[in-house]
Amino acid sequence: MELTPMQQQYMEIKEAHPKEILFFRLGDFYEMFFKDAEIVSKELGLTLTSRSGDVAKNPMCGIPYHAVDNYLGKLVTKGYRVAIAEQIGDPKAKGLTKREVVKVVTPGTILEESVLKSAQNNYIALVYEQESQLVLAGADISTGECFYCIYKGADRQQGLYDELYRIMMPELLVLGELSCRQDLEEFVSLRMASCLFTDIEVPVKNVQELLVQHFDVNNRPAEPLAEVAVATLLGYLHDTVRTDLTHLSQLTRLDYSENLVVDTCTLRNLEITRNLRDGGKKDTLLDVLDFTHTAMGTRLLKKWLEYPLMNIGKINQRLDSVEELAGDFLMRQQLQAACKSIYDFERLLTRIEVGSANARDLAALRTSFMALPGIHAALTGAKSRLLQKCREGIHLYEDFVDLLQRAIVDEPGLTIRDGGIIRDGYNEELDQYRLISRDSRQLLQQMEEQEKEKTGIRFLKIGYNKVFGYYIEVRNSGADKVPPHYVRKQTLANAERYITEELKEFETKILGAQEKIVSIEYNLFVEIRDAIKEKLGDIQATAREIARLDVLTGLAEAAASYNYVRPRLANNGQLDIKDGRHPLVERILQRDLFVPNDTRLNHDECEIMLITGPNMAGKSTYMRQTALLVLMAQIGSFIPAREAVIAPVDRIFTRIGASDDLVSGQSTFMVEMNEVAQILKYATSDSLVILDEIGRGTSTFDGMSIARAVIEHIREKVHAKTLFATHYHELTDLEDDKIRNFCIAVKEKGRDITFLRRIIAGAADKSYGIHVARLAGLPKAVTGRAEKILATLEKGAAAPQMAEAAPDVRAVRDMGAGSAENVKPAKTVKPVKPVKESADMGSLFASSLSDDLLKLDVMTMTPLEAMNELYRLQQQAKKEAGLG
Repeated sequence: MELTPMQQQYMEIKEAHPKEILFFRLGDFYEMFFKDAEIVSKELGLTLTSRSGDVAKNPMCGIPYHAVDNYLGKLVTKGYRVAIAEQIGDPKAKGLTKREVVKVVTPGTILEESVLKSAQNNYIALVYEQESQLVLAGADISTGECFYCIYKGADRQQGLYDELYRIMMPELLVLGELSCRQDLEEFVSLRMASCLFTDIEVPVKNVQELLVQHFDVNNRPAEPLAEVAVATLLGYLHDTVRTDLTHLSQLTRLDYSENLVVDTCTLRNLEITRNLRDGGKKDTLLDVLDFTHTAMGTRLLKKWLEYPLMNIGKINQRLDSVEELAGDFLMRQQLQAACKSIYDFERLLTRIEVGSANARDLAALRTSFMALPGIHAALTGAKSRLLQKCREGIHLYEDFVDLLQRAIVDEPGLTIRDGGIIRDGYNEELDQYRLISRDSRQLLQQMEEQEKEKTGIRFLKIGYNKVFGYYIEVRNSGADKVPPHYVRKQTLANAERYITEELKEFETKILGAQEKIVSIEYNLFVEIRDAIKEKLGDIQATAREIARLDVLTGLAEAAASYNYVRPRLANNGQLDIKDGRHPLVERILQRDLFVPNDTRLNHDECEIMLITGPNMAGKSTYMRQTALLVLMAQIGSFIPAREAVIAPVDRIFTRIGASDDLVSGQSTFMVEMNEVAQILKYATSDSLVILDEIGRGTSTFDGMSIARAVIEHIREKVHAKTLFATHYHELTDLEDDKIRNFCIAVKEKGRDITFLRRIIAGAADKSYGIHVARLAGLPKAVTGRAEKILATLEKGAAAPQMAEAAPDVRAVRDMGAGSAENVKPAKTVKPVKPVKESADMGSLFASSLSDDLLKLDVMTMTPLEAMNELYRLQQQAKKEAGLG
């Protein structure tokens, strides 16, 4: 097929970018040819055309240059890489216009505002493996963040996966060979909606040059392996973005020694930042706590939830600030009002840095700067250290406010090449051209009057034609008064036409005024943008303080709105929560009263709470609640409880819910065993472990044996604070000085049952499975038959024999409990004590109603006050009993 010169140029550029779709600039359009055209046509629904008339042989399609961001965003979101080839030569010159690729847009490097989600980071990450070590380097060029982490030891692969799940990057670079490549691809495919893999064969050669270019001497990796990974990532960004990236100036090493580790399972099971339904924010802890008013604040809150603190001093600093803000409504209101006016500083600054900012971005920056004095004023009397640091770190930039107010119009257009962005009065030359453009006829009239006055020629006029342009016409009667500097241009029957140097200058100004206006405005805009760019690092620091202040203010608003309390922190391993509430469930419940519950775990009296009771009675909600309250406390948030003493934990492990990983070929039971294995391997005495219905995915005897072995291993080897819910109520015989039995209170009336949602001391005497089946709507014939079968089975000896049986040694060994010699024989079975309603029902209201009763001063109350108070307490008791 014979190609035109333009198509040959296209093919030469395409050969240098075989993995990208090539957007080839032709006038006011970007054109795609051949295979690229077919792909774009299919993905974007565009019609294929052809210059030769044969679409099959020479397909092409195009998009308008002014709408490129929309089409580009759609392609990149679908996982494509796009190379943008612009016209860099003079399009008016003879011959073929020179073109070259000015940038490559990928899922991890896109900066188009329409694609980026304001409350989420857009990370690109790189994985590098050497000498049994994995390095993860990452960056978000839209916000200027850059980080790295090194993973060593047997759990290095799991640590990498947990971090990838947290950052949820749309593009992952793999440098060189990777021993776990297949496992990595399976994990990404299973846990992430979409992620483009990009292979880089060898590291960059100019490692030190890139590191010096971006980071100061105290901000560079100490390890050679990390240096290579970070530099190669930076090299890739320079090759694709192809513009200044000096805003990537802060490098953070991810160090979990001071953070509570939240792994993939815990993030998913507790729905901390993403829900299990669709991976969105709705109905997550992030959703409940997010009272932020800036995109930066929302992103930072998400980070706090994914990286909670362990240091009591640092947590208390946050709690001090939240407490002060929660108690000072006026300060909180002023800060919230100011934050509402602040745009996404971080991404505005990035667009300024890379040269893609428009005048609206500068107007948004101006509005943001103007809100800063209000923040300073509101924080003037702040007492907590973090609030004081925020005030000290937020600079005011009065000079930029003045500059932007004088220079940028109130409502500038989207583009910076069409004018209309600089105010009148900012630049004298610009004002002159605008005056010429707007008032050219009036100015010509003024010039005509001036010439008449100067020369004394009565019959003189200034005119215009396409051939000669502007001219001065003088009738023959005034020819003797024509001054010497008039240059004759044309002779008419009764007049002469002249030009002057002044008139030609005026003509040039008029004819080129609009073009000159646009050029001057663009140059002035660039000057202003570059002036701001010089202070980029300082403004970035201010942006970080604004984000932190926004999060603290939001947590204070959550505390005030939801009636949360400040947890007290301890270092003795204690976990003591009074009347704790589930932060998500209580927000979802609109009509029903959420029944609060206590939790008390420590290493002296109760390390393991063994919770029995029917499946739908609320065991999982209670356990999730405990884990979430601990996590909330460790990010510096108040919590939904009456009071709490919490010792920070190093990890929260959760094994909750049933799910098949069908893509990876793992059944529900295999997923469960994998998660339990991870818990028993990595949990410590400072961890919080949540285990729900271990062993339910196999036979009764197998499951019960595994559950018993897991409990014994935690008791003897791990000593983690543990909530263990089970439907095997035969396991309640394990109660000792470390294990305590608890159950869900149930009110029975004939064949009807009511779940009271209250955790009380003691063991459940039955599982109520058939009752639950009846509530679920199973046919009466089925539930009736089930009751007969159950009665027959309960007469047999299978259950007591199982209760007395020794643990399954193989199951214990498989779970990491050690060899058979290390397994202690099962203790003699103690009779299970049923929960008596008359004996224990009073404890249901011990913490919620008894306190209210004790506070009443009955002797000073009037009869009417006493009746009203009694009625209120009765109504509360009915709600907590499920009768209201």
